Amino acid sequence: MGATAWISLTTDYGLTDGFVAACHGVIGRIAPDARVIDVTHLVPPADVRRGAAVLAQAVPYLPTGVHVAVVDPGVGTSRRGIAVAAPGGVLVGPDNGLLLDAAAALGGVTDAVELTNPRWLATEVSRTFHGRDVFAPVAARLALGAPLADAGPAVDPATLVRLPEPVVRATADGFAAEVLTVDHFGNVQLAAPGSLLAPLPGRLSAAGRPAAHGRTFGDAPPGELVVYVDSAGLVAVAVNGGRAADVLAVAPGDLVPVTALG
Repeated sequence: MGATAWISLTTDYGLTDGFVAACHGVIGRIAPDARVIDVTHLVPPADVRRGAAVLAQAVPYLPTGVHVAVVDPGVGTSRRGIAVAAPGGVLVGPDNGLLLDAAAALGGVTDAVELTNPRWLATEVSRTFHGRDVFAPVAARLALGAPLADAGPAVDPATLVRLPEPVVRATADGFAAEVLTVDHFGNVQLAAPGSLLAPLPGRLSAAGRPAAHGRTFGDAPPGELVVYVDSAGLVAVAVNGGRAADVLAVAPGDLVPVTALG
């Protein structure tokens, strides 16, 4: 990984408790020279789909390193803790679908292991805080160059849990796509690739409301909707100066039709 070891953290821990600091502390004790990037700790609680999307869209722009993600409603159950290797880095977290879109963004899974080596974990592993006691210490050791195979037994990548594919389907005059995420600004990111938007005309309907087909927010008048291709290459809906999620009254998982207006 070069002279500098990099670790990123993506969680739903929030910022009002000491959970994030505890993970930083564990990493600092084991790998004091590693640099840690906090992607976000404000993933909505237990929203694995949102965490997966945030992680997958961030990792291509991070230094090559170890990426820890913890959005883990199944902590303490029979779900596995895993580390997944890809050409562009290593991902550590729960086996609940959270890591695999990011692994694909980093070139695809090449190896996977289950995190069972007790020498790599906390002396006492809490049933409810694997971020501190399992994932952080494993990530620190990997960042120091320890072999992935030492973390635990190999896992067949075909057995890793995958999230259901989001709905995207073509229609006679456009397409319909599931809301993948809603960002801090209220912009609604759809699961549709930008190629589906390209052939549509300048005037559109998004969830039954008139919208401009644009390239950026200012391509619609203030307060109006614009449908565009966002920085991740996906179709998104925004309001110039407002919140599209509120205007459309949609949330992640809802289906949004985008159609041409005559």
